[in-house]
Amino acid sequence: MNTDEKQIRKLIERWAEAVRAGDLKGVLAAHSSGIVMFDVPPPYDGVRGLDAYRAIWPGFFAWQAGGATFDIESLEVTAGPDVAFAFALLRCGTDAASAERLRLTVGLRKRDARWVVTHEHHSFPHPVPAEG
Repeated sequence: MNTDEKQIRKLIERWAEAVRAGDLKGVLAAHSSGIVMFDVPPPYDGVRGLDAYRAIWPGFFAWQAGGATFDIESLEVTAGPDVAFAFALLRCGTDAASAERLRLTVGLRKRDARWVVTHEHHSFPHPVPAEG
């Protein structure tokens, strides 16, 4: 793993720690002012800009305060000189034993020698009904 990949891994780990702690400042810390995020709940056309991204977190923090988990299970990072992406599986739910796997994809750009998140995508797998 190269230096950029290690920096990005730490950035995402710090972000997840901030999410668990309900620390909005920490969640926003490494995000671009032009962030685009596609999330599990609406709006389905995405959240665009740091103000809109900031606005979605209080509701999640309130839900999480009821005992939900938010833990990175696996994380893969690929980095080039100025663009990178990462994907992860996280345990996210109100019962640690049965928390669903949240899929996370992050796109980053290097600006002024610092990595910033420019795209974030969260999703849960859609269960396929059993054929009967």
